[in-house]
Amino acid sequence: MWVFVIVLIVALMIPITAILLDSPLGRSIARRLEGEAPGDGRTAGVRELERRVEVLETDLEDLNRSISGMREELQFVQRLLEDPNKKPRGS
Repeated sequence: MWVFVIVLIVALMIPITAILLDSPLGRSIARRLEGEAPGDGRTAGVRELERRVEVLETDLEDLNRSISGMREELQFVQRLLEDPNKKPRGS
C-alpha cells in the first residue's frame, strides 16, 4: 500500500514541477541561479548597449557644441566679408 502511495506522489510531482518551472516564478528562480540581479531582468548585452548609447549621446552633445561654435565663426566671417571697413561689434 505504501509503495503505491509513493509511486502516485512521484507521478503527480512530475507535472507539478514542470508547471512550476515554466511559470514566472520558476523563471525568476532560474535567473537568480544564473547570477543576474533579482528584479533586474537585463542581460550583459543590454547593459553594454546602454553604455554605448550613453557614449554616443555624449559624443553627439560635443558635436552639437562644435557645430554651434563653427556657426558663430561663419557668421562673423560673413559679416566681415560683407563690409570689411565696418568695425566688429565688440571693438
